[in-house]
Amino acid sequence: MLPRFLASLLFFLYLLLAVNASSLTTTIAPNERVCFYADVDKAGEKIGFYYAVQSGGSFDIDFDIKDPNQKVLLDGERERQGDYVLTASTAGEYSFCFENDMSTLTDKLVDFDIMVESEPRREAPAKPGQIAEHTSALEESVFRLNGMLMNIKRMQKHHHTQENRGFSVVRSTQNRLFWYAILEVIGIISMAVLQVYILQTFFTKTGRRYKV
Repeated sequence: MLPRFLASLLFFLYLLLAVNASSLTTTIAPNERVCFYADVDKAGEKIGFYYAVQSGGSFDIDFDIKDPNQKVLLDGERERQGDYVLTASTAGEYSFCFENDMSTLTDKLVDFDIMVESEPRREAPAKPGQIAEHTSALEESVFRLNGMLMNIKRMQKHHHTQENRGFSVVRSTQNRLFWYAILEVIGIISMAVLQVYILQTFFTKTGRRYKV
């Protein structure tokens, strides 16, 4: 039992080490195109790509993914967020680009993950009696645990994105209310000064008209 547990534990650690991920945050200026790159060692590896616009404008961005031959694998316009998994068709350098072309004044803050995963495959058993050893309940639990951890991570990213967007909307609303209040105060003061000036002018002219 103990050797099987150790083997499963080592297998789980191998799963963790087989994943190469990069979690980054970048600011994209108006009319700017920014690209990031990930190396894939061999065909068949899984490429995970997640992004979310945290702040700026309407929370949208253009993106595209290209393979080493500059073939567009996936693209989108005015997208707020996305979570994709692709299978690499060839080894080499894949590009992940963002473009803030629709905005002329506003920067976009983008949070994204690029993950390259090598999926370990089990070898077929030489004898039917070895199936139970290769497909033990503990190994299946490890696979389920790995899937649950990935789902929790995605949920955390989703809630984090919603929180940042809500904060950005509140901050924008506060700024608008502040400037609206400033303009309202300026308007009230201007009207008061204008009324005083009109009254002074009226009484001055009236006094001169009836002066003996």
